[in-house]
Amino acid sequence: MKQEFTPLTQEQAKARRGRNIALAFVLGGLVILFFVVTIVRLGGHVADRPF
Repeated sequence: MKQEFTPLTQEQAKARRGRNIALAFVLGGLVILFFVVTIVRLGGHVADRPF
């Protein structure tokens, strides 16, 4: 089954880019949040622990 491609207008492309940037910030924020929560739960001396 062949899919048809309709080119995006300038307005649609700009809106898509804005959504992609917003999603990137949200995902980046979640990564930072999980990292901070992990460090807090492990304690401040996580670098001193042996592997």
